[in-house]
Amino acid sequence: MAEIVWLIPLKGIDDDALAIKLGEAAKMELAPGQESFVGDPFKMMFAGLQDDSRQPYLIEAAGAAVGVLTLQSGAATLAGWPDDGSAWLLRGFVIDRRRQGRGLGSAAAAAAVRESLKLTARLGGGQAGVVLSVNEANPAARSAYENAGFTETGRFLGGSAGPQRTMYRAFEVPRRSGTR
Repeated sequence: MAEIVWLIPLKGIDDDALAIKLGEAAKMELAPGQESFVGDPFKMMFAGLQDDSRQPYLIEAAGAAVGVLTLQSGAATLAGWPDDGSAWLLRGFVIDRRRQGRGLGSAAAAAAVRESLKLTARLGGGQAGVVLSVNEANPAARSAYENAGFTETGRFLGGSAGPQRTMYRAFEVPRRSGTR
């Protein structure tokens, strides 16, 4: 059974907490070959803090930082999606190499979808789900996304590291009890 993950938003926390969380991101390690698929975790979090359309998160499990991810509004076409406004873009997603293979990636991707639904409700963006692109040469990541409920929607040739597969997961909006 996979561990429970928490997404810790980096925007809106005090400066001391932010420094600690960025320090944790700076200590993360990529698996061999992973650098062609994803950037440096610290740099990705820092970039997310500078961009109003991005929401950077530190992923924690069992009280320890295990990864990072960013949700971005208005940028879904970067993953091969037909428009920018109908989906959040999940980008800059990495699990520390020392924690990979434990289901944390799938759990964090599913948590990112739930968080995106909350962001849509709070910010009023009108998104209906989350989109991402995954490199065809990264089957482990593709499997993690599938386990999180993402489905492939097509091939995307816009990635800097080679052909990608666009994957999407629609929001599951809870039904109200007692409604007909």
